[in-house]
Amino acid sequence: MEVKVLNTSDELGKTAAIHAAEVLRAAIKERGRARLTLSTGASQLDFFKHFVEADLDWSKVEMFHLDEYVDLPETHPASFRKYLKERFLAHVAVERYALVNGEGDIRRNIEELNARLTEAPIDLALIGIGENAHVAFNDPPADFDTEEPYLVVNLAESCKQQQVGEGWFPSNEDVPKQAITMSIRQILKSAVIISCVPYRVKANAIKLTLENELTNHIPSTILKTHPQWTLYLDRESASAVDAGLLEA
Repeated sequence: MEVKVLNTSDELGKTAAIHAAEVLRAAIKERGRARLTLSTGASQLDFFKHFVEADLDWSKVEMFHLDEYVDLPETHPASFRKYLKERFLAHVAVERYALVNGEGDIRRNIEELNARLTEAPIDLALIGIGENAHVAFNDPPADFDTEEPYLVVNLAESCKQQQVGEGWFPSNEDVPKQAITMSIRQILKSAVIISCVPYRVKANAIKLTLENELTNHIPSTILKTHPQWTLYLDRESASAVDAGLLEA
């Protein structure tokens, strides 16, 4: 585990984007292609701003993403498919990608995703941490045991409140009750994991992550077991953590 603290969210996003591009460039050099998993949400905006400018052969990158709400149209402002199309796919020449579809035949959608995702290892996963310390939509108490690559989960009230607080929905009642998410075990199979977690609203989640032992009641603690995990913070998100645990 490495913890990097930058002054601002923009510096965090730029530094993490450089790191991510280096990982993908190395994978392309070694095998001629790279496989990438992306997270979404307000905390990832500065990362994407810099990531899409990376000097990278995007045509050799295959992209997956972490999660999507069940029964939420892609036209909805909170749709993660919409988010990725507008903030990532519209700006880079990625030709191969698989978006999580929470509409229609959910079971079939998951089966197709699982089959495609497991064709080859994931080189890099961008994994955020939620205000309730969730990883993807694996809310506490998270399932640390399932081997399913993607699964349907029920969203915790704390998770719904975060989505409202970020402005994606007007109230908790408007947030879908379920989502499709990549499982914890599948995330941990990624060769490299980078987590971009800026803003003061994430400070308590970061404190819980770094100052507690492994527990599914703080799902993000599982990331500390990964041999190639780098956590990028800004001064605000790092503000509640014991200084001895941080690398300035």
